[in-house]
Amino acid sequence: MTKLKKSLVHTVFVLILSIFLAACAEEPAENAGEDAGTQGGDLVIATQSDAVSLDPHATNDTPSANVRINIFDNLVIQDENMELKPSLAESWEQIDDTTWEFRLREDVTYHDGSAFNAETVKANIERILDPEIGAPVAFMYDMVTEVEVVDEYTVRFITEFPFAPLPAHLAHPGGQMVSTEQIEEDYAAMENGEQPGTVINEQPIGTGPFEFQEWRTGESVTLVNNENYWDEPALLNSVTFKVVSEDLTRVSELTTGDSHVSTPLSPSDVAQVENTDGLNVQRQESSSLAYIGFNMDKEPFDDVRVRQAISMAIDKEEIINGIYDGVGIPAKGPLAPGIFGHDENLDGLEYNVEEAKALLEEAGYGDGFSATIWTNDDRQRMDTATNVQSQLAEIGIDLKVEVLEWGAMLELTAQGEHEMMVFGWTTVTGDADNGMYPLFHSDNLGAPGNRTFTVDEELDNYLDQARQTADPEERLELYSQAQEKLVEIAPFVYLLHQEYLLGVRDEVKGLSQLPTQLLQLKEVYIEE
Repeated sequence: MTKLKKSLVHTVFVLILSIFLAACAEEPAENAGEDAGTQGGDLVIATQSDAVSLDPHATNDTPSANVRINIFDNLVIQDENMELKPSLAESWEQIDDTTWEFRLREDVTYHDGSAFNAETVKANIERILDPEIGAPVAFMYDMVTEVEVVDEYTVRFITEFPFAPLPAHLAHPGGQMVSTEQIEEDYAAMENGEQPGTVINEQPIGTGPFEFQEWRTGESVTLVNNENYWDEPALLNSVTFKVVSEDLTRVSELTTGDSHVSTPLSPSDVAQVENTDGLNVQRQESSSLAYIGFNMDKEPFDDVRVRQAISMAIDKEEIINGIYDGVGIPAKGPLAPGIFGHDENLDGLEYNVEEAKALLEEAGYGDGFSATIWTNDDRQRMDTATNVQSQLAEIGIDLKVEVLEWGAMLELTAQGEHEMMVFGWTTVTGDADNGMYPLFHSDNLGAPGNRTFTVDEELDNYLDQARQTADPEERLELYSQAQEKLVEIAPFVYLLHQEYLLGVRDEVKGLSQLPTQLLQLKEVYIEE
């Protein structure tokens, strides 16, 4: 890698979000202490989509991450306020502009008894960055030029340029630590013709509070309590992520007690859950963006006037109020309020049907055109697609809606097979780098996040400079310029920043959800 100009790293950026939980965690019963693993019950979570992969480095989607965060640990974790806390790393400090040192826990073993140490950290980061692996999370760590093993439990990260958010990036689900032994076994399998991640995906072995038991593809993933967990053990005996794609079926599962948690809960089902004895709704403000993306490699979406016209022809308030029952705020750009770099003065493209028609006429599409919009089977996304279908008919666009299975949606949009898509993104680190660099930088086309195939040199420069300077004010200015550019080139219709909703049975105690949508299960138990 080319060495870039170094500058002093001043701070680590923190996402401050307002947390509102409808049901607060309660203290477990006194007898749940040492016997917590046998006292907590068997939790069933009705989840809309199956995991795509249980290899931490293989995908960057929420359904997979929600399972994996219980099997694997990170060096660093985030709490409910998105503040960084120790996990596999006891402490960390910045040695110089481009060097971070992490001191690791010495009492950690994997589920198979193998050791966690500095060599393991080195092996994981090198695997993520290995082009043969093709990890879609590589963009999170591509500024790392070297991982240096200082001693058995001390490791240093050398970066190409000063990069303040590195500890937050290591808290990302893509930074979960696989055992050195499994990494070596997976490479051996690759030499015999297997795909990267085959060994890990079939029997994931981590250091986390739960151990993998079974994955019935398309149906469920079951984890069991890790009684030898290095920290306080989880309280549950087991947790099963049960795939229930239909919203109303998940609510029915809650009502009958076949499932304890429904994720997500549709805003239109909130009243039913709140009015049902034994059920409650948990709410969580988020760092997410719901959007419609264009494939800018395909006509007519390679014309900025067409993209702007579609953006201006869509009434976001109609979608928020009619589909999300008001659970969300309109988005002007990619970053939710509270994310470092969010520009509160950003002027988005305003709703203006007449101006949209004029732009289409100017682009040579005064008579409209036909196109297809893809969505997965999330009810809000499907309803958004049909709503947009109706709204765009007013400007002459004949839109066909196609519903895909989640894994197929990820794969085919990464390959650029789509024209338009209803999608979402969560800025997991709370920093604008994670909210824009993977989505819009030309280095990240396809699976890493840039599914619109945005290629803009000026935008790339803003994003590169912002991640290579430590001056917070300079970063804010660069991110403001980047957001203005994104409004101008319109790769997305920026729809809304939503609120996450969970349907929960009253006997479930201690459940919480981060602003990243990830469920926190370690303190959960089922009250008899």
